[in-house]
Amino acid sequence: MMYYIESPGNDPHFNLALEQYVFDQLDKDSEYFMLWQNDNAIIVGKHQNTVGEINAAFVKEHDISVVRRLSGGGAVYHDMGNLNFTFIVNAREDGAGFDFASFCSPVAAALASLGVAAEINGRNDMTIGGKKFSGNSQYMKKGRVMHHGTIMYDCDLEVVSRALQVSGDKLESKGIQSVRSRVTNVKPHMPRPLPMEAFYKALREYMFQAYSLVPYRLTPEDLAAVKELQSDVYDRWSWNYGASPAYSIHKERRVEGCGKLEVFLDVERQGIIRDVAFYGDYFSGRDADGLIGALRGCALEETALRLALENVEVGEYFHGMDNETFLAILTR
Repeated sequence: MMYYIESPGNDPHFNLALEQYVFDQLDKDSEYFMLWQNDNAIIVGKHQNTVGEINAAFVKEHDISVVRRLSGGGAVYHDMGNLNFTFIVNAREDGAGFDFASFCSPVAAALASLGVAAEINGRNDMTIGGKKFSGNSQYMKKGRVMHHGTIMYDCDLEVVSRALQVSGDKLESKGIQSVRSRVTNVKPHMPRPLPMEAFYKALREYMFQAYSLVPYRLTPEDLAAVKELQSDVYDRWSWNYGASPAYSIHKERRVEGCGKLEVFLDVERQGIIRDVAFYGDYFSGRDADGLIGALRGCALEETALRLALENVEVGEYFHGMDNETFLAILTR
């Protein structure tokens, strides 16, 4: 039997926790199909370096959440013009590895029923006219498979491009970087374009017929457990950023009244600064050793850095620069 679960909200941290809860905790003799939407968010793959996938300044300015998922693959952008689908099922008995086509096919068929010619293309994409509208990923554990994918129906493509456009900082990372593709929304390809709510309903009705889905109602106990998992994992910087592979990054900025500052950072796997060096044409009233000592062992995260610099006057090391500007250089 396959159950249908619809998320009660649009918080990306909650929805990623809900997926894992269904995968880990609900009856493994049953299978599940989910539809869900996220408010503005970048969802990074399990093995990626978050810093290398996002435009940090744009993300902060536009209050975009950044959340790491359980599955591999590349980073994707979600907004309320995007619809996510998830299958949680038993693995095939033949022991085959990642099988994307069998999960993408019903979605492509649903779109065909609405007059949209979608193709399953490449490793894990669905396309229309050669342009990607759906990225897909899978997570496998103990004979179970979680397959999830995006359906870009009416996304803000300008925001998609800018949020996933990394800064000019030079990054050397051991993580997996996303391959940027030409993208499109589904809506312009509809013979009769529907509002998002109507498209959501049409896809849900198609899947109910295709799989004889049975609605599953999340209990108060289910929701409490999801909230706990969200708090323990998906709300934490240590998961969303700190779980990134070790990397080195070179930041270069010119600050009015100070001059050019180059920052070289070596960052350990848990997002901890292992070493830092400064170069530039700035003037300094103190040797940088004191500042370097304050930063070593600190997480490369604004709250932690702010605490580490609480009793440090950055202007003593870089004449004409204040602490807020220095923090912005390190974190954006």
